[in-house]
Amino acid sequence: MISIAAVNPVAKLGAGLTVSLFLIVTIDWVSAGTALVLELAIIAFLGIEPKRFWLRTLPVWVAAPLTALTILLYGRYDGTVYFEFLLIRISDGSIDLAVATFLRVLAIGLPAVVLFISIDPTDFADGLAQRLGLPDRFVLGALAAVRMVGLFLDDWRSLDLARRARGVADRGRIRRIAGQGFALLVLSIRRGSKLSIAMEARGFGGDTPRTWARESRWGAAEWLTLAVGALIGLTATVVAVLTGSWNLIVA
Repeated sequence: MISIAAVNPVAKLGAGLTVSLFLIVTIDWVSAGTALVLELAIIAFLGIEPKRFWLRTLPVWVAAPLTALTILLYGRYDGTVYFEFLLIRISDGSIDLAVATFLRVLAIGLPAVVLFISIDPTDFADGLAQRLGLPDRFVLGALAAVRMVGLFLDDWRSLDLARRARGVADRGRIRRIAGQGFALLVLSIRRGSKLSIAMEARGFGGDTPRTWARESRWGAAEWLTLAVGALIGLTATVVAVLTGSWNLIVA
């Protein structure tokens, strides 16, 4: 099995974007299907637990058929029409477009989710600042915000328990959720303000060149990850062009 966890997060981001760039300029089932088959073959060797894989990628598997259904019912009108009712018209064109859209969503969404399963936010921030040269203040602020996201669930539970203890959460579910949501918003703003002041006090907003506790390493594994992403996209494009199904959608 190949360990994707040790690869620099920036390389994972680059590989996912590379595949997407090849697929978003065309909409045909050959290129999307080819990319999807290659991606699934590689994912099988990454050592991801099946339960973890299906749970993390479930939104993609749900979004793909729903998107395809919309295209099927209201998509391109071309060829033989098989069903028609008001604005709904199912034809050869809408069927082809729906299949291409279904495969395209999977081919773009699955690698994006799988590559980010093992990403640590701190490692990602290190890579963005050290390898891509993004502003330190922006990167560290985003990292702090991501770290705070995990507290939302704890805050929501605490608010719920506090309201139940005061006897104001026994009925009016919609009103209760709206009230808790507003309270959570106020709590988040207060925490964000305190965090901002604390980071400024510790010099995170200064202009002095910053040093990093951990080096964002880059080596053969990262270059290989980028090469695999480019190879998948290029192979899918070549196969689509050779079969005559490549459909450029940007001028």
